[in-house]
Amino acid sequence: MNRLIHSAVAVALAVGSIAASTGSAMAQWRDNRPPPPRHYHHHDNGSAIAGGLAAGVIGGIIGGAIVNSGGPRYIDPPPPPPPPPPRCWFEDRRVPNAYDGGWHMESMRICQ
Repeated sequence: MNRLIHSAVAVALAVGSIAASTGSAMAQWRDNRPPPPRHYHHHDNGSAIAGGLAAGVIGGIIGGAIVNSGGPRYIDPPPPPPPPPPRCWFEDRRVPNAYDGGWHMESMRICQ
């Protein structure tokens, strides 16, 4: 749902920047006639388009919130407990001596 909201905002920004960058063209007069008077009409559809886009974005956000508000959700089970630490102790063991071929006692750590 988060991607949908981000996509809608990106599209609205793109459309708004295209609509804002377009302007009216003015033709150049080649002879000495004065240009015709400008008539400003205040019933252009730019505000209706912007209002429709804003209503669509707000409606999408509200609709997404309603859809995601209820119903069962999947929750991951908790991880298993860690294994118990190994039981270790020290024992004296008889080991061969590599230098003279004999034997000696050495304390060794034994773990289960």
